[in-house]
Amino acid sequence: MNIKSAKDLVNEALLEIKTISTDEALEGFNKDKINLIDIRDVRELEKEGRVENSHHIPRGMLEFWMDPNSPYFQQGKLDKEKEIVLFCAGGLRSALAAKSLKDMGFENVSHIDGGFGAIKQSKFKIV
Repeated sequence: MNIKSAKDLVNEALLEIKTISTDEALEGFNKDKINLIDIRDVRELEKEGRVENSHHIPRGMLEFWMDPNSPYFQQGKLDKEKEIVLFCAGGLRSALAAKSLKDMGFENVSHIDGGFGAIKQSKFKIV
């Protein structure tokens, strides 16, 4: 059996998804043009903090919360007209998550290069 590595999956995803910088994300966030979604685990948020006014959708529930046919669908949580911008701790899980949303049919999806590590070094407000 030939198993693809997580690294290979991330590299493949990066070829298919849009990656943006923290500056691009902050500009869209400040102009209210994006849904900023933190996919980190709740324990990571408790330990490291979170971006003020971002949405939290745990990586393990993302596809279910975003699927209108799922019993876990989060009606009204996100503005469907805005770009979906994902981030995790370092940018690996969010790359896979962005690819998954793209595979589901979401077109206006990206992820932040460097994840929360890069966000902490930017002008985003962390609470």
